Amino acid sequence: MPGPILRVWDRVRPLLPLKAVGITAFMTTFFVAYFHLLNHPLWPVTEMPVTAIDHWIPFLPASLPAYLSLWVYVSLPPSLIVDRRELDRYGIVIGGVCLAGLACFLLWPTAVPRFPLDWQDFPGSAVLQGIDKAGNACPSLHVATAAFSAVWLHRILCQMGEGRIAKGVNMAWGIAIILSTITTRQHVFLDLVAGVALGLAGVALLAAWQRRADSGRA
Repeated sequence: MPGPILRVWDRVRPLLPLKAVGITAFMTTFFVAYFHLLNHPLWPVTEMPVTAIDHWIPFLPASLPAYLSLWVYVSLPPSLIVDRRELDRYGIVIGGVCLAGLACFLLWPTAVPRFPLDWQDFPGSAVLQGIDKAGNACPSLHVATAAFSAVWLHRILCQMGEGRIAKGVNMAWGIAIILSTITTRQHVFLDLVAGVALGLAGVALLAAWQRRADSGRA
């Protein structure tokens, strides 16, 4: 049986130019739309309420690397898809998830409330606050795309015959990213809940589409 690196490479290699260009173009287009809405809201911005859970979960500057690792994490599932039509379906659905979130930001701009923190004491977090401002809060697309990626990557790992360690690392990474949205104070708990719901709705849609495609080939 080939080693894990070879198994991964055997999944990454098919359609590699398409994956590289597609993932880059997708992220670039997303960021252009995201920051446009962030900096030019069409309607008054609603501040999200803070719950008891937000007060209970501490601010953890050390969770910043987990937060930033999303952009690597979300690239893994499409990189490991070997079938062109499955890759197309994946791109369409994750694109739909992002469009749904952007539509929420367009029609109902929301922002994270200011927390009583001196950001200058935390240089990394201060830089993040300066780039990714408090807007575009609910639903958290950071959470939605992490939840979507975690579930679909688990599915791919099962197809690859990977064991509990690989699956556990995947889920731990996804959960760490999701929780980091609160521990970095980039989002509040309600943003997280809405983001998880959006991400799982996308998973359900893609899974149903994949089942229909599989049954059509049977």
